[in-house]
Amino acid sequence: MLRLASYNVNSVRSRTELIGLWLDHRGNDIDILAMQELKATAEQFPGEFFESRGFVCHINPQKRYNGVGICSKFPPDDVQIRFNRPVLDAQARIIRARFGRLDVWNIYGPHGDLPGTDKFRFKMQWYDQLTDLLKTSYDLETDRVIITGDFNITFDDRDVYDPIALAGSIGTMPQERAKLQALLELGFIDGFRHLHPDTIQYTWWDYQGAKIWKNQGMRIDHLLVSPAALPFLREVEVDLWPRRKNKIKPSDHAPLIGAFDKGILS
Repeated sequence: MLRLASYNVNSVRSRTELIGLWLDHRGNDIDILAMQELKATAEQFPGEFFESRGFVCHINPQKRYNGVGICSKFPPDDVQIRFNRPVLDAQARIIRARFGRLDVWNIYGPHGDLPGTDKFRFKMQWYDQLTDLLKTSYDLETDRVIITGDFNITFDDRDVYDPIALAGSIGTMPQERAKLQALLELGFIDGFRHLHPDTIQYTWWDYQGAKIWKNQGMRIDHLLVSPAALPFLREVEVDLWPRRKNKIKPSDHAPLIGAFDKGILS
């Protein structure tokens, strides 16, 4: 089995100890670790820590903000962090790595803001450019592609603990959800919802109000697979263990893990 984990670590330097404990807890079964919000420069990234655990890491860093990385137990054949799209390249939010026949995209979608703001417009433009890039790069019926990461958007009201109270808030607005729908219209499949059509499961919980213990969260971390990759998908789970830590401050996200048949690489 090939296990791909997406984890918004909310500062890799602050979460290094927790990541180590989590990997130990799982028996070091993660083969590809896609992280978002590294919040570190290349010099600040704890590369030796991951190397000591058998990972090869490639990152798209940014000081204090954003930053994404892919660490894997085997080296990728190709890595890309620039995409010749001005909005996509404006901030460190995407890294793509190819492993055999599989392309893995790790994204940290913009948080955005309310309509009419510059941050809202940037988020809309960012997703438009991402969708166009993917549309022109692949034949999803034959190309094995996975897009994972923190999208900062919910698909529908099943992904929000209180759809009425949170209606119109960031991550739930129709304009945002339309951007996720555009990715599905390209052909991508929401891996979690494909396997768990009726399950209520969140990936992010606000630090305030002990929301993790009340399960008052949102599902904003996703794993999208192309039709060519779907036959290899075996499971998608959210690992709550590192989010429920008290002695070590956790990220506000929990890792999302997809399990695939290893044949997806070849």
